[in-house]
Amino acid sequence: MINRVVLVGRLTRDVELRYTTSGAAVGSFTIAVNRQFTNANGERDTDFVNAVIWRKSAENFANFTSKGSLVGIEGRIQTRNYENQQGQRVYVTEVVVDNFSLLESRAESEARRSHNGSNNTNNFGGGQQRSQGNFNSSASQNPFGAPASSGNVFNGSSASSQSSNDPFSGGQEIDISDDDLPF
Repeated sequence: MINRVVLVGRLTRDVELRYTTSGAAVGSFTIAVNRQFTNANGERDTDFVNAVIWRKSAENFANFTSKGSLVGIEGRIQTRNYENQQGQRVYVTEVVVDNFSLLESRAESEARRSHNGSNNTNNFGGGQQRSQGNFNSSASQNPFGAPASSGNVFNGSSASSQSSNDPFSGGQEIDISDDDLPF
């Protein structure tokens, strides 16, 4: 049996990062994915898919994304149910994320944040999908076929984004412990 899901879309809100009593990080978010076809009015409908991501991947995902971020996720569909405070049975279907990729550069992400709210409400899957800001949480190749090394989410994609504050521009060695790395 196969249970695999690959989605590309935009986050509808910032990732809600929480910690379990045992200290494991868990992030909850919703991804908006445009449908491939148009409706009777000639417009594309959008599906809003709930997802959950765990542990260090959850912390990284929450740190490097925000509302409107273009992301790719890979995982499996999971269903669960619980009884709420009113005694009603609640059923939940969500994607449990195994891998993710950031699909926009840092410069694009920062530009979107600076113009937050302007013409961004109905364009969840539109625009160019660029792999310059690609970040894969676990493998050397992302689930969409592009090599993970095609971009650098940490310093942007253009020379204009580099500044004199860039610690890598001088060619000097920098001592970074494994605990400082986001992956």
